Amino acid sequence: MPLTSPKEMFEGAYHNGYAIGAFNVNNMEIVQGIIQAGEAEQSPLILQVSAGARKYAGQRYIIKLMEAALEEADLPIVLHLDHGQNFEICKEVINGGFTSVMIDGSHLPFEENIALTRQVVDYAHGRGVWVEAELGRLAGVEDEVSSEENVYTDPDEAVEFVERTGCDSLAIAIGTSHGAYKFKGKPQLDFERLEKITSMLPGYPLVLHGASSVLPEFVKMANQYGGNVADARGVPEDFLRKAARSGVCKINIDTDIRLAMTAVIRKFFREHPEEFDPRKYLGPARQAVKEMVQHKIRNVLGSSNKI
Repeated sequence: MPLTSPKEMFEGAYHNGYAIGAFNVNNMEIVQGIIQAGEAEQSPLILQVSAGARKYAGQRYIIKLMEAALEEADLPIVLHLDHGQNFEICKEVINGGFTSVMIDGSHLPFEENIALTRQVVDYAHGRGVWVEAELGRLAGVEDEVSSEENVYTDPDEAVEFVERTGCDSLAIAIGTSHGAYKFKGKPQLDFERLEKITSMLPGYPLVLHGASSVLPEFVKMANQYGGNVADARGVPEDFLRKAARSGVCKINIDTDIRLAMTAVIRKFFREHPEEFDPRKYLGPARQAVKEMVQHKIRNVLGSSNKI
């Protein structure tokens, strides 16, 4: 099955109250774990590539991994650019075969964000590629994206932004954040703001970035075997289920993948200090990714058996 657009995925998700998982990929084992989970759950998938992943693995390698996955898996899969920093990067990945791009002008003034997004939309739509944009700003750090504070999305600006740019989906800020330390106090998302934006943009797919749950069992495992990720806290999974019923069609998950892999590898090295074959520890790490993604698909996103 060839790479697909998010269009039909999001239409089904919006009207049936579930979300599609957008999982960040950095290497072969992560790709394989996600694909295996999607096959087991019969779920559509979005595999997304950040600027850091493009630098680490190389765009050609990532595309070849996608080609291999598509030959083995009979699933609808989107290849998406996460946090495209400028028009040139978006143009490059569109020409390279990506079926969806995110242009992130959220750090720019409103009018400049509109102008940049419109430029990407004009180029992408002429080539049948979906465009996600962002309005508002998430706190935290992920690869080369960082902000010290949340700037929540203004509902009136969101409507104007979508109308003037023609972007296909919009990432909004309602309290999620990048990284593993999302909340210092009681977790809280601004669902009233989400519901207002949804009511003002009926039928329009919204996106949540920074939506890993930072699963406690992996935090505990990482710390038990030599890690130091104390006080790491993510978005409660019931919050994400509620968001999926409120117009959010795409939920980004990256930190959970990193944490699952690292915790399992730490455990392996503590229990098998004599081992040095990468396959011995990357195999269990791949299985941990598969099981974690299956959990997300089935119990959080609600996208099992939606093909």
